[in-house]
Amino acid sequence: MSKPRVLIVGASIAGPTAAYWLAKAGAKITIIERFPQLRTNGQNIDIRTFGVDVMRKMPGMEDAVRAKTIEMEGISFVRDNGRPYGIIRATGNPDQQSLVSEYEIYRGDLARILFDRTKDNENIKYVFNEQVASMQQGGKEASPIMVEFANGYPTSDYDLVVACDGSTSRTRAIGLGCGVRDHIKPLNIWAAYFSVKQNLLEGSKLGKARSAVGGRFLAVGPDPSGVDKVLLQGFAPRNEVDGVLPFRQAMKQGDNALKQYLAKYFKGAGWKTEEIMKGMMESEDFYASEIVQVKLPSLSKGRFVLVGDAGYAPGATGTGTSLALTGAYLLAGEIVKHKGNLSAGLRGYEERMRPIIDEQSKVPRFLAEFVAPQTAWGLWVRNHIFAFITWTGIVEFLMKYVASAFASNDNNKYRLPDYDWVA
Repeated sequence: MSKPRVLIVGASIAGPTAAYWLAKAGAKITIIERFPQLRTNGQNIDIRTFGVDVMRKMPGMEDAVRAKTIEMEGISFVRDNGRPYGIIRATGNPDQQSLVSEYEIYRGDLARILFDRTKDNENIKYVFNEQVASMQQGGKEASPIMVEFANGYPTSDYDLVVACDGSTSRTRAIGLGCGVRDHIKPLNIWAAYFSVKQNLLEGSKLGKARSAVGGRFLAVGPDPSGVDKVLLQGFAPRNEVDGVLPFRQAMKQGDNALKQYLAKYFKGAGWKTEEIMKGMMESEDFYASEIVQVKLPSLSKGRFVLVGDAGYAPGATGTGTSLALTGAYLLAGEIVKHKGNLSAGLRGYEERMRPIIDEQSKVPRFLAEFVAPQTAWGLWVRNHIFAFITWTGIVEFLMKYVASAFASNDNNKYRLPDYDWVA
């Protein structure tokens, strides 16, 4: 019996993870990536709850991740003068994490780990600088998908096409016959990431975060390479229509225009903002994106299926990486479980993932107001509340029982099944 032919679009986190498990399910996989090489930049990301479970099912993966985790002892929230008013530290327990994850790693490092674990597999082929131009599904449910490519890769038929190319997935638009922004729920939040050469933390392994009026938030974390990593976030009022439109417009004009927009946006935000803006202008790894949720009525259509942010970006919940790892595992697992019946496998994937997506995509109602208040009064109240809950230890209780991203692995509502892999 010939191996199922699978095309995966996207070589970041979800794509290589899906390739790893689909190869164990007996498939022959091609992964295409629109960039000319593996992207190794990006923000710090966390592996939590179900993601930890999946990572531990991949032999040697946990050790590889631990070798690249960010050595950050905690996050200190500071006033304009740099004095802290609250500190959150790591718990030291990977099965019960705080805001500071035990598996906090830069996106590029995790992508490299997953790529290295799959690139030499004889059933996995990577093709860079390529993307889907069109897809045609046959009239019957069991018919393969004919895929035409944009940059010369030969037109081919695939038994399954898996979109893993992010929240603004072009492949999703082609496969579902919709617009790129269809099924996207704006949250009025954006983020930018970059490195600065200035020693803003003065050698400390304690990250620092600062909120300023107008929904502005910035954080600085340590990096083993000797630079500091910066996160900038903008929170428009929750009910404001097109609150991130100026950000989108600046982003369309390129990095230089976007950096100018951010410098103006953060002017007067206090603490070390001027030094951070100077470092941003000189940064060579600048990256920015709007933070959104993706809400789909179904995760598949015929032989086309979505994994990770392309199918269920959770927004500002801290669960995106874990959902991607979990979705990749369950997709391959349900396919191998329903041997020879791909349609049943896709239905099983939907049934397994849907409750997990719903649980892990719950954005706390007043997240924006708490992280980055719009007014000076709101900021004053937030700072005093936060100082109290960190001083008393209540913050640990809240993270455990309120935020799904910080839930204990032992208390997960949904257990991941084991599968009988064929390879």
